[in-house]
Amino acid sequence: MTSNFNFFKGRSDEKTTPAYGQDDGIERGARYSSENGQVVDEDGDGDGTDDLHRAMKPRQLNMMAIAGAIGTGLIIGTGTSLKLGPGSLLIGYLIMGICVYIVMVALGEMGAWLPHKKSFSGYATRFVDPAFGFATGWNYFFKYVIVLPNNLTATGIILQYWRPDINVSVWITVFGVAIIAVNLIHVAFFGEAEFWMSLIKALIIVMLILLCFIIALGGGPNHVRTGFRFWRDPGAFAQYSASAGDDKVVIPGATGRFLGVWACMVQATFAYLGTELVGVAFGETPNPRKNVPRAVSQTLMRIVFFYLGGILVLGMAVKYTDPLLGAVKKTSGLASPFVIAAKNAGINKLDDAVNGLLLIFTVSAANSDIYLASRTLWALAKDGQAPGIMNKTNKRGVPVPAVILSSLFILLGYMNASKGSSTVFGYFVSLVTVFGALNWVAILVSYLFMIRAMKVQGVPREVMPYRNILLPWGAPIALFLTILIIIFNGFGAFFPHFQVDKFLTSYIGIPVFLINIGWWKVFKKTKRVRPEDADLVTGRRTF
Repeated sequence: MTSNFNFFKGRSDEKTTPAYGQDDGIERGARYSSENGQVVDEDGDGDGTDDLHRAMKPRQLNMMAIAGAIGTGLIIGTGTSLKLGPGSLLIGYLIMGICVYIVMVALGEMGAWLPHKKSFSGYATRFVDPAFGFATGWNYFFKYVIVLPNNLTATGIILQYWRPDINVSVWITVFGVAIIAVNLIHVAFFGEAEFWMSLIKALIIVMLILLCFIIALGGGPNHVRTGFRFWRDPGAFAQYSASAGDDKVVIPGATGRFLGVWACMVQATFAYLGTELVGVAFGETPNPRKNVPRAVSQTLMRIVFFYLGGILVLGMAVKYTDPLLGAVKKTSGLASPFVIAAKNAGINKLDDAVNGLLLIFTVSAANSDIYLASRTLWALAKDGQAPGIMNKTNKRGVPVPAVILSSLFILLGYMNASKGSSTVFGYFVSLVTVFGALNWVAILVSYLFMIRAMKVQGVPREVMPYRNILLPWGAPIALFLTILIIIFNGFGAFFPHFQVDKFLTSYIGIPVFLINIGWWKVFKKTKRVRPEDADLVTGRRTF
């Protein structure tokens, strides 16, 4: 591919190219109608039909960036991790928060400069290797269609708190039909639903953080001011402990404290997974050059205030030796460390309120699962990596076949009706969780390959409409750290003795990912994209 970048200054013979410094809101590389100058192929891929519509409103995208991917991990999951000490938990969330922010700004730089509608797999195919894009897309698809029925099951279990006489399967059916309808109507309707659910989630978290902060300052009914007392007694760092059956082991000394921090980093990684959700929505957002950077900046606010702020106040209000931590099943509001803080301060019945509010989190997660899975499947089909019928959209830009296929996986939720099946299904959920971390790897690798192509083709970073101070130097660091997390996320399988099931669910996703790359590479005889041949033109945004 010949490199010629005179068009950065604008070309006088191209009718639709604006003068340098102006923005016509149109993507370079798009195909235009010679009669009226309208865009008929927004992606420049030669196919103006069966396309998604850029109908996601900026306020919807921004709210999704702020609270869209926040699930029960922050409200419930932190209870287990807090047992390792508030210092361990804060360090874990801080380090992985920096890592996920680098992932997001890398995605933001690509999305603002070379926006397309083919999700993350499109960048992997475009800059790395079609086989890498194939594996990335299908792994991401299966991650969300597997957790979809799990989130609906959690919704049913929460509702059984009030109506134990109604089977979980009934609630799976009711909410399953509702979220399918939301995803079939229009992306703007999905965006509006997510906007309000995300707003409610943000308000819930703000309320809980303020509640814990007030309790720590002595504003609770017991008027006990704890401050940072629990950081001194019992301390900020706990020894790592593990149990399996009747066996239990506690790792002493500095090694135990280090493993405690590492376990919190692993937990934080999986709590942050899904943050990249907003990256899928970039393809249905108007004016990506303006709205993508804004959405990415909202991600930083979410990490700092919601996650780090929440972790900090929890460490002030609840000591890590509290016997209630991790003592209740994770689908109950009683398992929330925020509820534990309130109970200790003399505030009762908060668990009822939190239990009800958790419904918003699980329904929002299930709603997003269908959206993410269907758009990923549509993107794979556009690149010839999935059945062609999956790239069909209706007149409203909804990929109906992809939505329907993704929704069929809701049926797996009925496996939870029997105890044996629910155990097997739990293994599936654990297995695909690592796919989310592998997707971070795919985003960072795609970004680094794009940067290398820019250097080889003589394209300066200054032409990019959005640049972050942490890039490109931060991308290799985040990539290295994410790979470490993937490699050592299952270290707990070796304590107190080797546990085969835990080991397999922690690591089997890695060979599946590699096999997908190898199979597609052999089957399609794909080749790695050379930097001089990488497409840095299609969909490019001008200044």
